[in-house]
Amino acid sequence: MNGTSLILTEDDGMSLIRQLWLAIALLMVIGFGGSFLVSSLSAKNYLEEQLALKNLDNANSLASVLGQMSKDPVEIGLLVSSQFDLGNYEYIRLSDPRGGVISEQRSDNQDLGAPGWFRRMLHIDVAPGVAQVQDGWKQYGTLELASHTRFAYTSLWAGSLRLLGWFLGASLLAGLAGTFLLRVILRPLDDVVTQAEAIGARRFITTREPGTREFQAVVRSMNTLAKRVRQMLEEESLRLDTLRREAHYDRVSSLLNRGHFIARLQAVLERDDESANGVVVIARLLDLNELNRSQGWAVIDTFIKRFADALRAMSPEGAEWVLGRLNGSDFAVLAPVGDDALALARRVHDSMLMLARELKLEEVCRMPTAATAYRFDEKLGAVLARVDAALASACAENADPVQIATGDQSGVLGALKAADLATWGRQLDEALASGWVKLQSYPVIDAKGALLHAECVARLRLRPDGDWLAAGEFMPWVSRLGYGPRLDEIVIGLALERMRHGADALCVNLSAQAMNDPMLLHRIAARLVAEPQLSQRLWLEVPEHGVFQHLEQFRILCALLKPAGCKLGIEHVGHQVSRIGQLHDLGLDYMKIDASFIHDLEQNPSNQVFLRGLAIIAHSIGLSAIGEGARSEAEIASLLELGFDGVTGPAVTQRPEQTG
Repeated sequence: MNGTSLILTEDDGMSLIRQLWLAIALLMVIGFGGSFLVSSLSAKNYLEEQLALKNLDNANSLASVLGQMSKDPVEIGLLVSSQFDLGNYEYIRLSDPRGGVISEQRSDNQDLGAPGWFRRMLHIDVAPGVAQVQDGWKQYGTLELASHTRFAYTSLWAGSLRLLGWFLGASLLAGLAGTFLLRVILRPLDDVVTQAEAIGARRFITTREPGTREFQAVVRSMNTLAKRVRQMLEEESLRLDTLRREAHYDRVSSLLNRGHFIARLQAVLERDDESANGVVVIARLLDLNELNRSQGWAVIDTFIKRFADALRAMSPEGAEWVLGRLNGSDFAVLAPVGDDALALARRVHDSMLMLARELKLEEVCRMPTAATAYRFDEKLGAVLARVDAALASACAENADPVQIATGDQSGVLGALKAADLATWGRQLDEALASGWVKLQSYPVIDAKGALLHAECVARLRLRPDGDWLAAGEFMPWVSRLGYGPRLDEIVIGLALERMRHGADALCVNLSAQAMNDPMLLHRIAARLVAEPQLSQRLWLEVPEHGVFQHLEQFRILCALLKPAGCKLGIEHVGHQVSRIGQLHDLGLDYMKIDASFIHDLEQNPSNQVFLRGLAIIAHSIGLSAIGEGARSEAEIASLLELGFDGVTGPAVTQRPEQTG
């Protein structure tokens, strides 16, 4: 148990162990003081009585001896001196009746057996012994003697030291025993404190109930709170997911409807990351109305459902494919990071033929298929126009039912697309090793228009004098070659360097590959912990798809990086909203909602309801909700009205006060 776990008050509060030691010390001081006074005073009185009796007895004995011997001054002096040497006296004095000194011996020993303060506090006052010395029937003189008090002080001082030693030993043993027992008794408090700190950090975890009855009620209440929050998140997430499916999905096929598929395609074309290049495939089921009339609605609906299942099964595990039914006849596949349009189109067409044969519809079903590759920053209309033209060619009589539309492949990137993976590997390896990487940032503002942070994206060139490529142009190849963690580490280093030179808060994207590299995560964590002033201004985010694909690795990432003080979030959120409840214990700071839900938001009531619910969920667990890809002032205003905390996108970057 560490000291922190026993802090009961904020800031400079005192731990229970320290309070225990202080209480024991106070009790022992009081006990020692009382015992010291009682024992010392009793001993002092006893010693005074004994010394007084000794003085009187010795005085009478010596006076009797002196009375019986001759009164020769020399003999008397020798006897007095001899008695003085044997009896440890402070002084012996024999005076005549007139007060004159006949013989006197006085000790010159300065060792009084105890410190001066102790003698002053327990002053021993002993009356000297007095006796009369006779010479026959006449008085010869008066004998006065006093025993030395140093032995009494020595005895008192030694007894006091023994008493003090006993009390100190008893205090130490009591303190150690109390500390051990307190730690045993309060051991469950560690879990309570950990849970309270986790809830304060927006991680609603549950802990095992302790055996101590007093702590059980506390832990049970906190566990109930965490469970209610988690249950609320799950219920609200499921409700929002149901709402999203009703608004964005086709009823029969359970694929995305046209509106949301187009919004996803538009968002992908604008995303400056590894998903910015890929393939779009559209397959058209010809003469759908005639098929429904001749084969029946039930048969054709079964065909459509099973074809949708075949498309879902075709998607590689972990791939972020988007599947849609654009209308009754047209089915679409959006395959980010795909590079072989012809092969994908063939697979889609062949799956339809196999299903048609299985359902004995091969004589009546025709599904011409067209595909085109897309690249970052292409216009949506250009991509759709290409694939529509290719689809029209595939629909013609006696034409190949699979047609490919060629996209724009101009420039350095177009030349490299035709190159093999090894060529890309050499180019990227040289670029990363040479540091041909820079950051380009875009502002993210809060509800009042103030800068939250600048979102940084990487730019890379393949030659020292080459053009800077957008992330969407090289990130697909970086991902395929496994260079994502290497690039992430470079980008974080650039962000820290920029902040070191005075930049405001910066946001950096981490790839899903980085979460699967434990050594990289530990290096990043060590670097951020070493520079807390910079890490507190650093925002790190991972795409939603990567988070839920590697949830356990993401938990590890949060556990490593959160103590460094940086802010952690998720981007492109909204497509797996039913799983948001799984994030309740990670202590995230924000989520960025995907641009596909925000385009034309002011004209889309269903998206408005969905985003308002998403913002409520985020706020309930302490997260900020930020909208991505806002293209107009109307979209920004709608987001802020729905309770969003921030926004980014082209409409924000175009503001003069946010550039530069």
